[in-house]
Amino acid sequence: MKRRQWLARALACAGVGSTFMSTAAPSDSDLLIGQTAAFSGPLGVPVKMIFAGTALAIAETNARGGIGGRQVRLLSLDDQLKTEIAAANCHRLITEDHVLALFGTVGGHTVQAALPMLQQSDVPLIAPYAIPDAVREKARGTAYCVRASFARELEVLVQQLATIGITRIGLAHVSVAAEMPATLATVLAAHALQPVAVASIAMNGANLGDAARALAKARPQAVILALDTQPAAALMKSMWADGDVPFFYGTSLIAGEQLWRALDGHTRGLVVAQVTPYPWNSVDPDVHAFQVLCKRAGIEPSYHNMEGYVAGRVLIEGLRRAGSEPTRASLHKAMRSLTLRVAGMDIGFAGGNPTGSRFVELVQVSEQGRFVR
Repeated sequence: MKRRQWLARALACAGVGSTFMSTAAPSDSDLLIGQTAAFSGPLGVPVKMIFAGTALAIAETNARGGIGGRQVRLLSLDDQLKTEIAAANCHRLITEDHVLALFGTVGGHTVQAALPMLQQSDVPLIAPYAIPDAVREKARGTAYCVRASFARELEVLVQQLATIGITRIGLAHVSVAAEMPATLATVLAAHALQPVAVASIAMNGANLGDAARALAKARPQAVILALDTQPAAALMKSMWADGDVPFFYGTSLIAGEQLWRALDGHTRGLVVAQVTPYPWNSVDPDVHAFQVLCKRAGIEPSYHNMEGYVAGRVLIEGLRRAGSEPTRASLHKAMRSLTLRVAGMDIGFAGGNPTGSRFVELVQVSEQGRFVR
């Protein structure tokens, strides 16, 4: 089945149509959750894949009678990863739709734009995606990030590189993630190392060629890619064209299967950090339940929709623990004390921690497009 078809089918399961708004008018008894996210633009494809997994979790809950007999409805709006649109969407969702919480907002700049409104209205933000660690700290007490921090990803990546004797490490990062070089420097310092080169890539990729040449000039043994999939592919191709062939280690922002296609299968030496468990595990009961839901919906399991599924499970558990008549305040209280284990992944926000999980594992992307642990 083509990706467009299975995405539409999964999203329909949770009442989210092709315009990414609820297709069914919510009733007064529904638990209404709002979302502004980049369903179009540079992150459109992976974002749709992630929240197709969330749709599975919500649809399963609703099919079982919802929460306390109430259906969970996700009202989703597209912001194209643009700050002004995201802010307007948040204002509408909070003041007009009166949502109980926001869910799955994408990007640090969009979360920062929404943060004053969220704090003023006491609206929780659950499971935002691609949020820099510094923004997580600013949103402490308001946002509950499920996925591990980028600092944690870098720790795991650098530990692996140091273990195999790689000491000359470069970094390519998207320009909006301005904290990434300092974070990597701190992680490397723990191994008595420092980055040999750092390249900041503009969001539109305009300086990608210059960045590739600057990295190649430093002759790194490995380059860490804190980039989205398409710029990562373009950077790798550019460095290869110049005769430089380092190992490439990607953060979880990279969709390994999409990168494999963009590189025509030339992924030898590519390692990607993953922040959710292996979606093809045949033993874990939670992963098996996820696989069953994927099969029923006609979609292929992936790390992206596994992440969305786990995030959906966290949202649902928070709603369950927020009382028979959930409010924004009771949902905050429930989230702050939440502890949960999903597919072997421990999640919790005790002590006001804005990041619920430390789970990171590394996988290789084979030349056949498979993930190898």
